[in-house]
Amino acid sequence: MVAFPPCPPEARAAAETACGGPVELKELTNRRGSAVWKATGPTGTVAVKTGYDDGVSVTVREAAMLTALPGHKVTAGGYDGGAWLVTSWYDGPSTWKTFTAVRAGDGDRAPALRAAVELCRAVADLHASGWVHADLQPAHGIHTPDGVRLIDFAWSRAETHGPVDGYRGGIVHLMAPELALAARDKQPVLATRHNDVYALAGALWTCATGAWPLDYEAAGIDRQAVGQDGIRDAIATGGIPLSPATWPEFHNALRPILTAPPEHRPTAAELAQILYAVEP
Repeated sequence: MVAFPPCPPEARAAAETACGGPVELKELTNRRGSAVWKATGPTGTVAVKTGYDDGVSVTVREAAMLTALPGHKVTAGGYDGGAWLVTSWYDGPSTWKTFTAVRAGDGDRAPALRAAVELCRAVADLHASGWVHADLQPAHGIHTPDGVRLIDFAWSRAETHGPVDGYRGGIVHLMAPELALAARDKQPVLATRHNDVYALAGALWTCATGAWPLDYEAAGIDRQAVGQDGIRDAIATGGIPLSPATWPEFHNALRPILTAPPEHRPTAAELAQILYAVEP
């Protein structure tokens, strides 16, 4: 396990300014050159993220995206060997957590279904503002008392801009086949609303089953043996079946999105309406 790096003094100082005094830092995640803390002070809480090694450019880019996105606050800077940003902390469970009872096979499904609809509407609002998230995952929607807030915008883009330098399609297991094909063929990988909707449906499938939406075992794919590139290349073929459904009504609503070509996928707003009609 990679040791958790220390929080840079510059980032701590920015957090203390935002929180009205000394902060208590809680370590959250540390992977792929990016570490995240929850910083709590006398008057508030913020998220602190630092990028080191390969994560420096990604952190710098996320700070720029948060600056450009409407409704977001960010303070950012650099330190010796890395970059940091301080942004809003959102209180509430992730979409993944709202599905805990569904994955366990007990409890009321209605709260999870409401959360799924809310997440779709949040993505629809982002698209309506002219932005694409480009890396939707089960934990990238936070369900607060004031609605869903999306997080992790490092690969996002305004639709008026071209491909993002270094973007290769987001997390491989939720990558739309057309993105995987472009990445495989070393073409520019341009995230679109269609790709976001695919990742959105895939993330919700995973939230309900606890498994990635594609059934690699049924396709005879050894994930460990082929690695990320092999998985991506297999996804590019469009021939991997979906993993077993555990909530037929819910998964049947998602299935057409994960099997349709991009131009035939519904919008995020339409998916919200489709899921609203599902029986818990």
